[in-house]
Amino acid sequence: MAGRNMARHRTVDPCTIFRGSIGRRHLAAALVAAVVIGSAAAVAQEPPTSRPPLLFKEEWRLAPHDGPATDENQRFTPAIVTNEHLEVTILGPSAAVVRAAEHERRVDLWNGLATSPIAVMLRDKRNFVDLTGLARLRWMVRTNSIHTLYPVVKLADGTYIIGNRGISTDGEFLQVEIAFSGMRWFRLEPTKVVATTEVRSPALNKVDEVGLATLAPGGGHGFTASANLSTVELFANGIPR
Repeated sequence: MAGRNMARHRTVDPCTIFRGSIGRRHLAAALVAAVVIGSAAAVAQEPPTSRPPLLFKEEWRLAPHDGPATDENQRFTPAIVTNEHLEVTILGPSAAVVRAAEHERRVDLWNGLATSPIAVMLRDKRNFVDLTGLARLRWMVRTNSIHTLYPVVKLADGTYIIGNRGISTDGEFLQVEIAFSGMRWFRLEPTKVVATTEVRSPALNKVDEVGLATLAPGGGHGFTASANLSTVELFANGIPR
């Protein structure tokens, strides 16, 4: 009987316990390292917490002209642009009648006499622009009689797209900010300024031009359908051309 009990008895080698302890220590260390590496990767993938710098700003001016300040004498010309690094283009069949006007001690572009949709586009001569992340377009605008403005960009490949976030200020000059992420985009036919098919996941990390558009004609002088586009600022990272 005693023999059988002795046969069943197992002697545990202290070295085995030591080796097992070392293995557990190595495993614990590996797990801690994995957590640290994973946390670092998560931090590296977090979106930026600060906005990009001011890339450009435009404050329009009245163009020199002879005679009274009529609609014809105050129409848009390149002389209205104050920033030497910017090119400004107005799209649409009625682009020629957009005029500069002065309100609240600021100059703005007014589309009231346009008989078609128009778009005002700004191009930095030095840079493409990255509109991803926390990039913002800040614009002082006024819309009258439920007139609506929409953000427009021209991609690096020449495609124009228009976003679905409409801007209406009910007759007040307001400084609006446009965030480009999460917006739905539609192809814009630039000659007529007409929205067509949806564009999914456009490449906003390299944009050629940025601006605002109306998809309806103006209503003339007075408190009719129209929009005024005053001081504009773009906060975005530039990509040298």
